[in-house]
Amino acid sequence: MDQEKQRRLRTLPAVHEVITRLEHDEEFSPFLTNERQLPRFTQGVRQVLQKARENVNRNFTDSFAEFETSLWSWLKIQLLQELACPETSLRRVINGTGVILHTNCGRALLAPEVARFVAEQAERYSNLELNIETGERGSRYVHVEELLCHLTGAEAAMVVNNNAAAVLLMMNTFAQGKDVIVSRGELVEVGGSFRIPEVLKAGGCKLVEVGTTNKTWLKDYEAAIGPQTAVLLKVHTSNYRVEGFTHSVSGAELVELGERRGIPAMEDLGSGSFFDGASLGFPIEPTIKQTVKAGLALVTFSGDKLLGGPQSGIIVGKKEYIERLRANQLTRALRIDKLTLAALEATLRLYENGGIEDIPVWRMLSLPLDTLKSAASELVVALQSNPAIIVELKEDVSQVGGGAWPTADLPTWVCAIRLKSGSVTELEKFLRLGPVAILSRIHKDWVLIDVRTLLSGDQGDIVRRLGELA
Repeated sequence: MDQEKQRRLRTLPAVHEVITRLEHDEEFSPFLTNERQLPRFTQGVRQVLQKARENVNRNFTDSFAEFETSLWSWLKIQLLQELACPETSLRRVINGTGVILHTNCGRALLAPEVARFVAEQAERYSNLELNIETGERGSRYVHVEELLCHLTGAEAAMVVNNNAAAVLLMMNTFAQGKDVIVSRGELVEVGGSFRIPEVLKAGGCKLVEVGTTNKTWLKDYEAAIGPQTAVLLKVHTSNYRVEGFTHSVSGAELVELGERRGIPAMEDLGSGSFFDGASLGFPIEPTIKQTVKAGLALVTFSGDKLLGGPQSGIIVGKKEYIERLRANQLTRALRIDKLTLAALEATLRLYENGGIEDIPVWRMLSLPLDTLKSAASELVVALQSNPAIIVELKEDVSQVGGGAWPTADLPTWVCAIRLKSGSVTELEKFLRLGPVAILSRIHKDWVLIDVRTLLSGDQGDIVRRLGELA
């Protein structure tokens, strides 16, 4: 078998041989006669030849004569498919991982009507910073402030480009050169090794840690207050849980302490949600509205996690504090752009006018098990005739992702696949490196496709890609 593999590998042409053979082929002339397209064509040839090597190394059932006869037609078909892919770095992927807020895949999906509104604003002029009534310059924040105040119960609101920026702006405005008191159990690290202590340092603040990892009491905050204390900061630990022998101080308790000592209490809520996830079986966590109601001076949260909108850092709270944030020179450096603002406005209007089924993130979170089993069964049936793979229907768990409800496992159904000849890592790579990248997960010698995060048309693309193995 090894000798046969080596024989086939030696038959594969070199890159320059492919280019020479195809230089007079009309189907490839647009690439070979255009100097700007030639590097792309050459790279495409390399990728197709690599795919051919992988196919030979994986398995084969045809004779050498059949392989040699069909080689060039196969190379041409594969090369045409490779060149048909959009020449862009940012590409569509199929998320079969079951991680709904997949950070590496852009987190929250926007609702179709939101995407349409963004496209409309992108190709037209708008009143981004124009007061149409007076004809004078306006504020970009007016497009979402009223909506945010209505949905959260806050006096005022503004938005910057992400939640880390929101915390940075908040601390730089109110605590530059002064002390910020934070519980040791809330010194979180978010994605990409960005840590709350480092964000505070970048904001020009001095961190004062109180309590322990598992227990912090109100008296710990009170004992740490000094003449340089500027903010009592609560950080919601949305991306991990400390369970067992624990105690933490609520936002309402910090507000009461702050009012007694003349110090504002603020909270970084992290993911933040308008809906109460407890009704879907998730751990009980305060909603954004409940957090604001506690009386905190400012509350920050992300727009692209459980809210289900675009990447943004939303700040809501008392009007006097929001006005001071707007006056900070950092605000311009961190301000939100018009397309993000359009996506956020349209998403917030869905909350105002619709229900949980209108937000893609929440629709995926609330999918019934029967619906998931039916979709997974449909994919299994579509793949059962493929002679190169073994397919089974299995129960598994999905994850929320995005640092939200880290301990919550969502029961789901998956299509489990393995090669009849080859490893699961080879199959995972094969799916990921197709014309449309198909992301899966590996568990106990199976490649799993979780249907919870599949969208319309994804199943067909999965079946077609695996059909190339047959």
